[in-house]
Amino acid sequence: MHHSKLVACLLLAGALIPTSHLSAASLKLLGLDDMSCAAWKKKTDPDLREPYIQWVRGFLTGHNYANRSKQVAEVSSATVAMFVDRYCTEHATATVTDAAMRMSDEYSGRNSPITR
Repeated sequence: MHHSKLVACLLLAGALIPTSHLSAASLKLLGLDDMSCAAWKKKTDPDLREPYIQWVRGFLTGHNYANRSKQVAEVSSATVAMFVDRYCTEHATATVTDAAMRMSDEYSGRNSPITR
């Protein structure tokens, strides 16, 4: 009898584990209409890139709010622009959002994606 209870508990645990990740809310990012690296590359005028740069700086601020133990230091708009330029050159099909996430990883000293 004890053995059957153990098997039942193991089966129940096995059934619940695969669905446990489904209860986590998906990440919702609010950005510009086109956050692709292709859109970034088309906008060579600094004034047209400014909304993207400000969005990335806001994203980094949100990172600091959520991760107080791994802060991103103050970065200039020029630093953000250079990072996004380099990232988008190396990852043509990526997005400015991807660049912002990677920048938060690198500049916070964590150098790896946030996991929970």
